[in-house]
Amino acid sequence: MMPEICNSLPWPTDVSGLLKTKMCDNLPPIQARPAEGFQSSRLNSLVEKFASEYSSNPQFCARAPGRVNLIGEHVDYCGYAVFPMAIDLDILIAVETNITGKLNLVNVEDKYPSFSCDINNVEIDKSCPNWFNYVLCGVQGIKEEGGIQGLLTGLNIAVSGNIPPSSGLSSSSALVCASALAVAHVHNLSISKDDFAEICARCERHVGTQGGGMDQAISFLATSGSARLIEFNPLKSTPVTLPHGAAFVVANSLAPMNKAATSHYNCRVMECRIACQIMAKKVGLAWKEYQRLGELQKVLGKSLPEMMTFVSRTFESRPYTKAEICELLSTTEEELDKCTLSENTRHIQEFKLHDRAQHVFSEAHRVWEFKRICDSKSESALQDLGKLMQESHNSTKLLYECSHPKLDTLVDLSKSLSLGARLTGAGWGGCMVAMVKEEDAEEYKQHLIKEFYSKEPSVNGKEINSVLFSSLPSPGACIYRF
Repeated sequence: MMPEICNSLPWPTDVSGLLKTKMCDNLPPIQARPAEGFQSSRLNSLVEKFASEYSSNPQFCARAPGRVNLIGEHVDYCGYAVFPMAIDLDILIAVETNITGKLNLVNVEDKYPSFSCDINNVEIDKSCPNWFNYVLCGVQGIKEEGGIQGLLTGLNIAVSGNIPPSSGLSSSSALVCASALAVAHVHNLSISKDDFAEICARCERHVGTQGGGMDQAISFLATSGSARLIEFNPLKSTPVTLPHGAAFVVANSLAPMNKAATSHYNCRVMECRIACQIMAKKVGLAWKEYQRLGELQKVLGKSLPEMMTFVSRTFESRPYTKAEICELLSTTEEELDKCTLSENTRHIQEFKLHDRAQHVFSEAHRVWEFKRICDSKSESALQDLGKLMQESHNSTKLLYECSHPKLDTLVDLSKSLSLGARLTGAGWGGCMVAMVKEEDAEEYKQHLIKEFYSKEPSVNGKEINSVLFSSLPSPGACIYRF
């Protein structure tokens, strides 16, 4: 039997518009440019910026959405499943080729500086988290792993994003994903959504962030109307229908956090890695071979609750000095730096191991409970899910210590009108997500406006919809034809 051909979503043989048919089982779709509505207006503004900068029109536009993680925080880089959904907010990249071999970048917002470099000689400065570094990550990822033969084609690019930066909604990863998709499209590469997700997860580490892959996976694999249970090693994505009657409201704490600009995020990754290695050594395994708590659990054949017991029997609930860790691993600080720690965490002298590992195992358990409840369609589903979200926030606040006073305030204010609320994203600022009954959504938003946003001077003059909004599960990355 011949495979089904998706003639409506072909990948081009070249950027001049000639098309070849491709099997459409798992390729990012190519769609007509929206003719009306908010997205059409944004695209028109982006084209105007492009034309004013380059005196020409773009050949196509790549889109990648942001995301909100409903539950499963700080567990993806430990090898555990997460439960995100894509949101309506996104990154748009307008693109045309050039014959100069240059990568030229502009942003519709003037506060972001323009940038230009040789597209075949990209250098990413980890010490300076400029916006364009995330575009460079996408370019470098496709150059290294996309299967390109020869040199990359020069590109003129204009970028527009309405995902609030440093808000925990994955603006940086969406920029990486849109950039990688654009480069692949120009070079006629048929890369599956799964492969895009894994390439982008790896290449974002060029800016120094040791992420786990959730943001990139949902950006490519999202489908309209469904959240996703995303598993790793190997990557697997399962659509999950959320209970009827639930609405998810995202609220920005107005405390920005750029996880590439500090060592906070990577420190948590390293604490989990160290805990994994010490537990591996305790049971006689070759500790240097283990990086993720999920890998260790699989080898040991224990349940998540059993792993929580193992943590309590292994560690005290206190910080461990670097010297103590080396003693437990029978190694030197030089060897620990080389085998375990990232470049921007080698200066840290104390690590919390018990609390970090307990959060990971308990949060991983909550993810599967969340899916079980969604699938059960029980009468108490909304209340049960809300309880899990509240437990998740308490764990990130107390065990993982990645919350923020403003996030905690928003969560506390949510207790009277929401079913459950929690920080979403890396934390240390950014956003929280609350689950409310659909009929209560507007009353809930007004409650937060009165009790929180009206007291925040930085909101003055802003559209409240940019910091407080609800979103249905949205589709993943795509190409817009022009």
